[in-house]
Amino acid sequence: MRIGYFGGTLNEGTIDDVVAEARQAEADGYASYWAPNIFGHDALTTLAIVGREVPRIELGTSVVPTYPRHPMAIAQQALTVSAASEGRLTLGIGLSHKVVIENMMGMSYDKPIRHIRDYLSILGPLSQGQPVQYAGEDYTTYGAINAKGAQPFDTVVAALGPQMLKVTAEMAAGTITWCTGPKTLGDYIVPTINAAAEAAGRPTPRVVAALPVCVTSDLAGAKERAAKVFEIYGSLPSYRAMLDREGAAGPEDIAITGTAAEVTERISALADLGVTEFATVEFPGNPDEAAATREAVTSLIG
Repeated sequence: MRIGYFGGTLNEGTIDDVVAEARQAEADGYASYWAPNIFGHDALTTLAIVGREVPRIELGTSVVPTYPRHPMAIAQQALTVSAASEGRLTLGIGLSHKVVIENMMGMSYDKPIRHIRDYLSILGPLSQGQPVQYAGEDYTTYGAINAKGAQPFDTVVAALGPQMLKVTAEMAAGTITWCTGPKTLGDYIVPTINAAAEAAGRPTPRVVAALPVCVTSDLAGAKERAAKVFEIYGSLPSYRAMLDREGAAGPEDIAITGTAAEVTERISALADLGVTEFATVEFPGNPDEAAATREAVTSLIG
């Protein structure tokens, strides 16, 4: 199981801060650096800069919402990042949430499965440097992209529901999850996506699992902090469904906390469930916890 780092500065810091965070993640040996695309800097634009400044680590978006971006436009942007980073990009995409797409952006969130099928039907060929000729219900595209120096890139999808997992298995490289605990990963996410990939004659998908992590002796304090920091995810329907499946009251119940030994044991156990990559989301309460968390997680890097 590869160990990646889920960046936190894209929405809180400057571009220089993001570059510094990615450079430190690379120096610490992480296999990948994942950048969320929320309401701060644009993740792909920023990763193009990171790719020129930080030479080795894999770069991923976690994730870019699809609805506001035409699949040909995002393919062009991602191929540009691939060229800037010498082929180190993995494009993570997702539907976002109905409240964001409809209430904030004024767009329709109708027929999300149809939407993602059309989207991947166009993005898939373009991501591999191939022309596309596709007429769908949501998107129709006839064209090609010629981005000199770009290498093909993989796409992973934030897929949680069974239909999304099936589409992802058939049309993408894998999935990236958040707020999804080990029971749900092992009993539902991994077997569902793997079975769909096998039925479609596709390779075993990547399963990237992101979870909050903190090495601490103050378990109650860490749980209280996690409940506050990640509160919003307990109310968004897609994550709420995963928490309910896990039997968790909120994100604080799936956070990986405890001693260094306990934290590394719980992370390592994810590999036995079929998780191919863990993306650590640090949430320390003080500098000592930050250092201890980083030391524990990086000890797992082979």
